[in-house]
Amino acid sequence: MNKITLLIVAFTIMVSAVAQETQNSPGTLITDRPDATESPNTVPVGYLQVETGAFFESFKTGSTKFEDFTLNTSLVRIGLLDNLELRLGWNFVESSIKLNDSKLDHVMSGFSPMLFGAKVNIAHEKKGFPEIGLIGHVFLPFTAGKDYKPETTGIDFRFAFAHTLSENSSLSYNIGAQWGDDSPEAAYVYTIAYGVGITDNLGAYAELYGDLPENHNANHFWDAGLTYLISDSVQLDATVGSSITDGQDILLSGGISFRIPTKKH
Repeated sequence: MNKITLLIVAFTIMVSAVAQETQNSPGTLITDRPDATESPNTVPVGYLQVETGAFFESFKTGSTKFEDFTLNTSLVRIGLLDNLELRLGWNFVESSIKLNDSKLDHVMSGFSPMLFGAKVNIAHEKKGFPEIGLIGHVFLPFTAGKDYKPETTGIDFRFAFAHTLSENSSLSYNIGAQWGDDSPEAAYVYTIAYGVGITDNLGAYAELYGDLPENHNANHFWDAGLTYLISDSVQLDATVGSSITDGQDILLSGGISFRIPTKKH
C-alpha cells in the first residue's frame, strides 16, 4: 500500500508540474538521471527540479545472492545563480540475502546518508571545447538509518563534460573521485555516455562507467535506457544494466523528473 501511495503522490505532482508550465518555460528539462553520468548544466534560477525513481540490483557470489531494492532515489536540485545549483539527495534502501535461493530472515532497510552538495557550470560549449561543470557532495552520517549509518562523512567530486555531436546526438563524460564506506581509500570514478534523440520526445542512451579504488580491483559497468519527455518540464525514464567485471548481475531502474517554479515568472 505504501508503494501505491507513493506512485499516486508522484503522479499528482507530475500533473501539477505540467499545469504550472508557462510560455516563459526555461527550455527543455536536462536531468542527471537515469544514467551515472552527470550533466554540466545547472537548474535555472527560480526553479526547483526533482529527479526520483526506484531501482533493483542483485549481486551473486557463489551460492549467496544479495538483492537491493531502492524505493526512493530522490535528488532535489535548486537553481541559486545562473551557474550554480544546490543539491539534496536521500535514498531509502531495502537489502536482503539469499542462500541457495532461500531468503534469510535478516533484512536491512532504512535511509542511506543524505547527500548535500552543489554544482557549478564552469564553461559553455564553444568551438569544439565541451561544456564543463564541477559537482561536489558530502554524505552526512547522522541522517542515515542504523543499518546504513557510517562512522565518517563521505565525500565525492567530479568534473562533468558534454559535447554536441549533431542536432540529435551528444557525448557526455565525467571524471572524479570519492571517499566513503568508512575507508580512507580513494576510488577514482569515470563515466562516458552517448545519447541520441529518436524523436522530439523519445531519447536513448548507452553508457560505460566504473570506479578504480587505490588498493582494490577496478569495477566496470554498462547500462542503457530510454527517456520520454511528457512536456518541457516532465520526463520519464527506464534503464537496464549490469557489470562487466565480477559483481552486479542486473540493474533495473525507472523514474520521473519534473521542474517547477519557486516563484512567479
